[in-house]
Amino acid sequence: MMHKNFVEELRWRGMIHDLTPGTEEQLSNEMTTAYVGIDPTADSLHIGHLVGIMMLKHLQMAGHRPLALIGGATGMIGDPSGKSQERNLLDEATLRHNQECLKLQLAKFLDFKTEAPNKAALVNNYDWMKSFSFLDFIREIGKHITVNYMMSKDSVKKRLTAENATGMSFTEFTYQLVQGYDFLHLHQHENCKLQMGGSDQWGNITTGTELIRRKLGSEAKAFALTCPLITKADGGKFGKTESGNIWLDPEKTTPYAFYQFWLNCSDEDAAKYIKIFTLMTRQEIEKLEQEHQQAPHQRQLQKALAQEITIRVHGEEALQLAEEASQILFGKGTTDALRKLDEKTLLSVFEGVPSVEISRDIITETADIIEFLTTHTAIFPSKGEARRMLKDNGVSLNKEKVKDDLQVGTADLLNNKYILVQKGKKNYYLVRVV
Repeated sequence: MMHKNFVEELRWRGMIHDLTPGTEEQLSNEMTTAYVGIDPTADSLHIGHLVGIMMLKHLQMAGHRPLALIGGATGMIGDPSGKSQERNLLDEATLRHNQECLKLQLAKFLDFKTEAPNKAALVNNYDWMKSFSFLDFIREIGKHITVNYMMSKDSVKKRLTAENATGMSFTEFTYQLVQGYDFLHLHQHENCKLQMGGSDQWGNITTGTELIRRKLGSEAKAFALTCPLITKADGGKFGKTESGNIWLDPEKTTPYAFYQFWLNCSDEDAAKYIKIFTLMTRQEIEKLEQEHQQAPHQRQLQKALAQEITIRVHGEEALQLAEEASQILFGKGTTDALRKLDEKTLLSVFEGVPSVEISRDIITETADIIEFLTTHTAIFPSKGEARRMLKDNGVSLNKEKVKDDLQVGTADLLNNKYILVQKGKKNYYLVRVV
């Protein structure tokens, strides 16, 4: 059953920040059930969730049983850890929809269908919290944890002492008790003995281990393991871009943009991320690192990282399209590759490229290429310059070289809406036909 030492695996990958005494012994003694909590406030995971999910993946590969806990109840409250403001609360219908979407994405990492004893499971804390009355909760749970203990947690202290502090609602203050009860419930009903999460969750997780000890006695075994919060070498927040989160849902972040995020990592970040976000072995990664050092410009680390994670999340075909789309901007892409792109990917590839809008009437009856490049789009300031560049093979439409006798028509449209003009080697213009 045990394929590898789980803690050792996480340790060499740089995925352990802290763990309670006895955690390694527990994992080496028996198949252990462990869980990670996932915020259900969106209908897609983003790459910030991937660290916890990879911890569950390694756990299952080591023969242990992973639980992914959807925080339906806690999502209705809002975790104060690392937050400066209270978050929006969700209704049950939204939470259930989000849960179904998240399970489909989790199934790309965890095996929910195996017949083995360590089959992954998805649980939602709303299922056991929804019928728990306030009076029952404060009587059965609240009496075991003191306010002094709760106030000592960093997540609480930071919110209360920060500059411009707006305080903390009672709802948020009780978050650690609700999360602690999750651990107790899973301990009693799923024989769950380990909770894992980011280092910012240490306070909430240890509230759970303390609650189990106080409620069930010192012989009850409960452990905590956290991973470091992932940062970028330049100090920026991991997974955040100017356009927001990098989502796993292709409708929210195109596979091309997803692939590009990993491909554009710095060398330092790629060396760290490839250990955390892929299943490559230590030997494979060390070999890649050596190759990268010999020819850094080939970006071997970034390519391997981007390929493996894009395949896992989006599949082989999406990776191939993302790689072809990546070539288009750098002069190696073909017309066929360009025509395969859906509108979202096309706009992702040419984000930041100058765009021109023209009326569909102009090309319905076809338009002379010279008129198209000058009068209609102003891509060239004069007809003389346009003619000279066409004569010198310096103009491409949709990645094909064109001559001065071309008539531009609706057959040239990409996604029935766009024409890509390339002037020289590097100057692109996206013509939008409306």
